Amino acid sequence: MSSTILDSKAGDAVEGQLPIGDQLVAEGKLTQADLDRGLLVNENNSTGLGPLLVRLGLVSDRDLATVFAKSYDLPLLGDGDFPDVPNEDCQLSIKFLKEANIIPLASDDDQIVIASADPEDTYILQAVEMAASRPVTVKVASITQIERAFDQLYGEGQSSMDDIVEQIEDDSNSNGIDSIERLKDLAGEAPIIRLVNLIINRAIELRASDIHIEPFENRLKVRYRIDGVLQESEAPPARSTAAVISRIKIMAKMNIAERRLPQDGRIQLRTQGKMIDLRVSTVPTLYGESLVLRVLDKQRVELELDTLGFDKIISAKLHNILSLPHGIILVTGPTGSGKTTTLYAALQTLNTSDKKILTVEDPVEYQLEGINQIQVKPQIGLNFANALRSIVRQDPDVIMIGEIRDLETARIAVQSALTGHLVFSTLHTNDAGSSITRLLDMGVEDYLLTSTLNGILAQRLVRTLCRECREAYAPIPELVEELQLDNYTSERDITLYKASGCEHCADTGYHGRSVITELMILSEPIRRLILAHADGAKIQSTAHEEGMDTMKIDGLKKTLRGITSIEEVTRVTQE
Repeated sequence: MSSTILDSKAGDAVEGQLPIGDQLVAEGKLTQADLDRGLLVNENNSTGLGPLLVRLGLVSDRDLATVFAKSYDLPLLGDGDFPDVPNEDCQLSIKFLKEANIIPLASDDDQIVIASADPEDTYILQAVEMAASRPVTVKVASITQIERAFDQLYGEGQSSMDDIVEQIEDDSNSNGIDSIERLKDLAGEAPIIRLVNLIINRAIELRASDIHIEPFENRLKVRYRIDGVLQESEAPPARSTAAVISRIKIMAKMNIAERRLPQDGRIQLRTQGKMIDLRVSTVPTLYGESLVLRVLDKQRVELELDTLGFDKIISAKLHNILSLPHGIILVTGPTGSGKTTTLYAALQTLNTSDKKILTVEDPVEYQLEGINQIQVKPQIGLNFANALRSIVRQDPDVIMIGEIRDLETARIAVQSALTGHLVFSTLHTNDAGSSITRLLDMGVEDYLLTSTLNGILAQRLVRTLCRECREAYAPIPELVEELQLDNYTSERDITLYKASGCEHCADTGYHGRSVITELMILSEPIRRLILAHADGAKIQSTAHEEGMDTMKIDGLKKTLRGITSIEEVTRVTQE
């Protein structure tokens, strides 16, 4: 795809525009303290300030490109705006293009159009103008876009991963206890450091929530969980397995000599202008240690109830029970259904100067300003129950328990609610009704549950359709009848949407996730069922008769609004 020649002159700033560093601060992409740090480093550096800020991890390359384009009134390129084949008429060597970090987009007898990540670098622009014997017109792209385009156009298919892999030394003999020092040396080598950084940076670019690094007999597999679904990625060779795993364990302050037992750790790093937390877990497998890195990016997570995708009616009911002075509110669902995020959003709603909030978590996922958070440490005897006994004496107004796992924790939660505290917690159950059965099975007395339980929120996460490429269609009458879709909309010509796939969503048809929920408020009929020890199905059906929309119904309503697809709702709500 060739680009249109522009009249804008490279490097000419818009009149009255701030310097690029100040512009980044004004746009909220950079703090003043980070800018001062970058300027200090840049005093003895030949690199332009913008690319240096990216290298330091103080700003993302995409944010830098956006601000450059705005500052110099230049077009900002998308991923599809690069040519499919190299421009043979540009008269610039491949070595120069790589060192200058530019891509020729188009050229004719009058001028040459290039993509640059740093339009302030006038030396490069003058060199291109002299070599091509033509005026230069600049379009702005991110550093990542240019590197990717260079690999596709000039690298003979060679990716950054392949480039790094060629420099990695074989560590296949580094499996014995005697090789710990050898592993430390390998893990500290530049290619391994670059490789691990590449894996982490790709996860952040792809919006992954987890990175799975899994060793097998003849390969090392890397997979990213994106919008709740695992996707395999390009991976380093098996010979780098021990060095890659050791590098991550060193970063997470784990014991690299211990490979027989599971370990947990944490990595904090700054990249692409954001502070990222990585929660690291290792387990021993047949061919080495399998690692999972949970990516915790607070800037990407909306910790407000109204932005998580809650239906307006459910959101209003939830706010009502949050305003109660005491009682228990439970959030339930399987692992990865967004329970903790919902609890954090609820806490943020209550986080005012007149309330003291204490949490007991395993682990603390996001650090919340103004909330006292306790990380449990079972190895020293600080479990949920022991921590709860202590924090009740701290005179809190609100208590959040990461998970009710046993009778002791459940009873302390009930006692806390009875003594005037508002208690939040989670359970691993399939729906709201079965949560009550689970608590009764644990041994919690029925009369205590009816006295303390305010409501139960069950939820799942569904992938949201990409707004750029979703396709509308009219469902067949049999589907409308089977799902009773006409009950959830006033429209008689029912329209649904399906995933298509485009560049914006990496051809998946989905981009981001939304929550589907069911909220059970304890009414007198439900309390009577609890006292009668009715099963979860009976409690669930009674709540539905009283007006509770099930998660499937909430999901179907979202399909009618074009938020998600029938296939996605069916996937997460099937029995």
